[in-house]
Amino acid sequence: MHIEPGLISPAKMILSYATAAGAGAFWLKTAAAGLKEKGLASLAARGAMATAAVFTFFQVLPHYPVGISEVHFILGSTLFLLLGAAPAAFGLAFGLLLQGLFFAPFDLPQYGANVTTLLVPLFALKALADTLIPRATAYVDIRYRDALALSTAYQGGVVLWVAFWAFYGQGFSATTAASVFSFGGAYMLVVLVEPLADLAVLAAAKSLKGLRGSGLTTPRLYDAA
Repeated sequence: MHIEPGLISPAKMILSYATAAGAGAFWLKTAAAGLKEKGLASLAARGAMATAAVFTFFQVLPHYPVGISEVHFILGSTLFLLLGAAPAAFGLAFGLLLQGLFFAPFDLPQYGANVTTLLVPLFALKALADTLIPRATAYVDIRYRDALALSTAYQGGVVLWVAFWAFYGQGFSATTAASVFSFGGAYMLVVLVEPLADLAVLAAAKSLKGLRGSGLTTPRLYDAA
């Protein structure tokens, strides 16, 4: 997923720097909580794992240009459930940066908009998970409807941010609206796949009980809050 070059003019790009800085500040707050929870080594390991996964998602998994952006299998809710919010956010931001540096330098001017689009829905997903999933329930025991709700929230947030950047950059027009709806409709098809991926990965994690307490997963994966 990325904002196409030229969609936002350089003068309007200033807003994306502000939104990215806000997302970064919230990440620091989340990371500080993660440090207290499991320590620096665990946070760094999970961040590295998330970065490798995101880079693979962007470069290896199928992705298709649709309308004003591309449809990717980002699997944001999967990363969150396995690794936690702070490592998932780091992986999304750094994986996106690595892709831009080594494979798509033309995307770097849009980095602020793109990283905002990926991170803000993730933090909203965390807030939803804190509300939706009972504190007595470990993530490996969540139900399909919970996984569906989390995936829908994340993917829907991505679509809304892409739509915002499109209308902000190009103005309201029939052409822009058609491109936004085309992208949104195609992107939400990911919701059909991601909850199943979440449950499959969680089932695999549940069978690997040796990971419990290892620092390579979020503590909530195996233990109630």
